[in-house]
Amino acid sequence: MAERERKGKKVHKPKKKMKKHTYYKISETTITRSKKACPKCGAGVFLAEHKNRSTCGTCKYTEMKN
Repeated sequence: MAERERKGKKVHKPKKKMKKHTYYKISETTITRSKKACPKCGAGVFLAEHKNRSTCGTCKYTEMKN
């Protein structure tokens, strides 16, 4: 079997860093979470907001919006 030759190196896009400072609202005296936490995973995992649902990326828990 003949070995395939590469025509060039793949160009990789740089990964975007997560902006964790947008997950919290900071007022003068309190810090509140702006996103919902996953009920299965606990307080450290947030649900991703989609157009018609909220999902957890860790355990795949899904809540449908009305």
